[in-house]
Order: sequence, then C-alpha cells, then structure tokens
Amino acid sequence: MGFGIGVSSPGMGPRGIIEQFSGGDNQRGAAFNRRVVVRLLAYLKPYKRPMLLACLAMLVVSGLTLLTPYLLKEAVDQYISQGDRAGLAHISLLTAAAFAGLYLATAGQQYLLAWVGQRVLANLRSALFRHLQQLSLGYHDTHIVGVTVSRVMNDVATINELLSQGIITLLGDTLILVGIVVIMLTMSPRLALLTFIVLPLMLGVTMWFSSRARVAFRETRTRVARVVGDLAEDIAGVRVIQAFGQEDSTQERFTQVNEANRDAHINAMTLSFIFLPAIEFLGVLSTAIVLWFGGRAVAADEITLGVLVAFLSYVTRFFQPVQELSRLYTTMQSAMAGGEQVLKLLDSPPEVQDQPEAGEMPQISGRVSLDHVSFRYRPDLPEVLHDVNLMIEPGQTVALVGPTGAGKTSIGNLIARFYDVSAGMVAIDGIDVRTVTQQSLHRQIGLVPQDSFLFSGSIAENIRFGRPQASDAEVEEAARLANAHDFIIAKPDGYQTRVLEGAANLSVGQRQLVCIARAILTNPRILILDEATSNVDSMTESLIQGALRKLLQGRTAVVIAHRLSTIRSADLICVVQDGQIVEQGNHDELLERGGAYRALYQRQFSG
Repeated sequence: MGFGIGVSSPGMGPRGIIEQFSGGDNQRGAAFNRRVVVRLLAYLKPYKRPMLLACLAMLVVSGLTLLTPYLLKEAVDQYISQGDRAGLAHISLLTAAAFAGLYLATAGQQYLLAWVGQRVLANLRSALFRHLQQLSLGYHDTHIVGVTVSRVMNDVATINELLSQGIITLLGDTLILVGIVVIMLTMSPRLALLTFIVLPLMLGVTMWFSSRARVAFRETRTRVARVVGDLAEDIAGVRVIQAFGQEDSTQERFTQVNEANRDAHINAMTLSFIFLPAIEFLGVLSTAIVLWFGGRAVAADEITLGVLVAFLSYVTRFFQPVQELSRLYTTMQSAMAGGEQVLKLLDSPPEVQDQPEAGEMPQISGRVSLDHVSFRYRPDLPEVLHDVNLMIEPGQTVALVGPTGAGKTSIGNLIARFYDVSAGMVAIDGIDVRTVTQQSLHRQIGLVPQDSFLFSGSIAENIRFGRPQASDAEVEEAARLANAHDFIIAKPDGYQTRVLEGAANLSVGQRQLVCIARAILTNPRILILDEATSNVDSMTESLIQGALRKLLQGRTAVVIAHRLSTIRSADLICVVQDGQIVEQGNHDELLERGGAYRALYQRQFSG
C-alpha cells in the first residue's frame, strides 16, 4: 500500500522546525556522559569475540612498544660498549622481530576494529531507520528530513568511531603511558622526575582545551544538521524557488547557514591546531631536558649511555599517546553531542502505539463509525475536529467536502489511525481501532493520496509495493483496471521502466494511475482517496474516474475532494466546516436544502 497522508502542524514553519529540532545540540553538557556511553556500548555486545581479540592485539602492541626502547638500551650497554658482535647480532634480530610483531599486531588490531566498526555502523543506522518507520506521522510532520538524515549519517559515523576505535585506543594509550612512567622511574628516578616537569604544563593546556572543545564540537553538530536540513528543503522546493525567481535570496540564505557551519568547524579545528602543536612543543622541551641533564649524568657516570638512549626513545613515545588521547578527546566531544541526539531520537516514543493486549484486526466488512471524535495534532495546538459523529456503512462511498483546513484530511487520518483521537472513538466493524495492531489495520486499508509518491525502482515494483509476492499477471491486471496499462506499455521498457527520483519521468496523472493500480492490487476493504484528481487535467481525470469506479466497487470508500463534480454519485456527502460536519446527504438532497453544500456548489459552477 502507499501510505502518504501527511499534515504539517499549524504554526510551525520548516526553518523554525530546524531550529527547534537541532537547537538542543548547542546546550552545554558533560564532556563524558556515562548514560550515553553505556547505552551505546550495547551495540558492541554482539561482537565480544572480535573485540576481545582486538584487546589482545592491543596488549601485544603496548608491550612491544614498551619493549623496543629497552632493547636499544641493552644493545648499547651490553653489546656495543663491550664490542660483542655476536650479542649485538642476536639483539638486533630480537629488535627486528619485535618491530615485525608490532606491525602485525597493529595491523590485526586495526582490521578487527574496522570489521567491528562497519557492523556497528550498519546496525545503529538500521536501528534508527527501524525506529523512524515506527514513529507516527506527527513526528515526521514536525521534523525536517535533512536534519534526520544528518542524525543517521553524520552523528552515527562519529559515534561509531568512538565505540570501535576510541575505546581500544584509550586503553592502549593509557597502558603505554603508565608503562613508560614506571620504566623511566625504574631506570633513573632523578632523570624521570626532571622529565616530568612539563606534566603540569601539559595538564593545564589539556584543561584549557577541553573546556572550549566541549562547546565547539557541540556547535559543529548543530551547524552541520542545519546545513543538511536547509539543503534538503531547498532541493525539494527548487521548482518553487525557480518559479518565483528566488535563486539569489535562497543562495544568500544557504550561504549564511553554510558559512556558520564553516566558522563552527574552523573554530573547533583551531582549538585542535593550538592544542596539538602545544603538546609537540612540550615533547620537544622534554627531549631537551633529557639531553641536557641526561648527557651530564652520563658524563658523570651516574647513568649509562644506554639509559640515555632509552630515555630519549621513551620520551618520544610518551607524547605520541598523549596526542592520540587528545585526538580521542575531540572525537569523544563530537560523539557525546551526536550520541545525545541519536538517543533522543531513539527514545522518542511513537505517538500512536499498539496497546500491549492489541490483537489482529479480523477481516473487515467495512462499517466505519466516528463517535463524538475530537482531535488536535499536538497538545499545544487548537482542536481541528470538534465532537464529530459519522456512520459509514459497508460498501458505501462517503465524500468529505469543504474549505481547505476544515478537517477533511484529519478525518481520513483518524480512520487509518495515523493519529489517535483526542476524545471519542473511531471504530471499524464495531472495533475500536486503538485495540488492534496498526499493521493488521493498515493491511486492509488502501490509500490514494493527492501527492502520489512513487519509490525508485520499476513501475512494476511500485504497483506491487503493497503485495511484493504478486505475480506479473496480477500486476498487469491491476494496471488495466487502473487504466494505466496503455501508457505503461508505451514506455520503452514497459513495466520495467525505472522510476526516476521524484517520478520525474512520469506525468502527475500517470503517477496517480500507478498509485490507483497499487491500491487495486492490495484489494483493501476500506479505501481513502485524498484529493485523488485535484492535480490533473480533464482527460486524465476521466481516466482516473473510470479507474476509481472499478476500484470502489464493493468497498467502503472515504473520498476527500474539492472538485464537487467528482463526488456527485457518492452515497453520502458530508460538508466539513471548522472541524465539524455541518451537513450530510446525497447530492440532490443537499442542493435542495440550500445550505453550505449548495453555496460551495454554486461557487464552483457559477460560470
């Protein structure tokens, strides 16, 4: 089936929604959010074995990283100074083996982490997509597609980098730092303490960086979400932009958003570019301290030359993990900001949910009743339907007419249970639609929307969207009943013609006929037609009307229409005004009454 009814909530413009949805990113939060990390770590649970192997590889890497400078010390003190060529050859081979092992362990660790990372990335995105499909239309009405796409693509990628690479990197670098400190203190406590003079400076630089990076990286998440949201909206509305000649103003607005994104990223990168060279400078300063004091200690026979060589190597290795940890910190900042928003999305409950005891909807005969129904799209918005009562008998065609914004589409939404009533009850065959599962209800309700939506794929795949198992013969029969067969076979590839993005290679009427064929193939018991002929010419309207007559036979139908010429034959016509049904009857009866329907009719046909 092709569900596509969507109603934008009043009082909320698209760009205002972007601000509402992404504005929370910029709030100052903790540098490390334990709740976010614990929740996200659950995605690593299925990969305990490869993560354990990566941890073992990390231990090997850490151990060999600590071992190689010590081997240099032994080579200098035990063999070079003694002129022991055999011993030197032996330790040289041992050092080469250590470096080879370091390479293999590092390669194995990186492969395992990449293997896990790609699976975590796919799983997290699948979980988000699954949840997005479960969220009610009310959520999608108030959230810009581009911002949601940014959550699924950009934020998840940053989170994945922290989960798969960051945790192992944190453990490995911490082990190396602790190991280097212990070994240096063991070799020469005095020289080690002199080397660590720079640590308070390093701590101060790190605290300065962290306090500013927290805000900067949250700002980058906000800005990139706004760029994606603005871009998606402008691409979707490019026809309107060109029609009104607003390319320059739209470009100017996008440039402002894009430049704000650029400035946010430059600000974040500037912090990193200040911090990393500062750490490198402290590393050079430590090396100078070791050379000066260590050289004097060697000259005074207080330490050996091998100890000095080892110290120089350990100092270099000491600041490498510090730089890695600083890079990890920036990743963590982005991941915390993105993780908060991703979890916020995952924790957003569907406004329409199956009750715990909800059962399957039995085979529908088609009796629909609205009993004292009132409805509002959000608690902070006014009601759009007020105490509506309506009874539709099985097989009956009921037309809803009235001015724009009267509440016609809202009634269709409630019958299909895209939203839940605020008060009253919608029942099908006497069963409250809230007491059955949504899927079992939707399987028996067909929809032909005003804005016919077709997916990328072939025409045949679009027709069988609601019944993927349907045969080619059934697809063709549905197309014939929908009066779509002739234009389809006229295409170069017939039913296998690919539908371009936005169905650009099909006319509005052709798209609508494909949607009708899709509804026919699902054989729904209740059909909702939302302005199915409002955007087509008279000739195409005639084809669509012929297809609809076949589609409506034996089915309960709710026809939402502005063109009164399309609903004259309806069994019951309901005039909706200001959220209430003010008149009911057939075409002739309502004309004779001289009320709201006659006024609508005269306005349309006064010419």
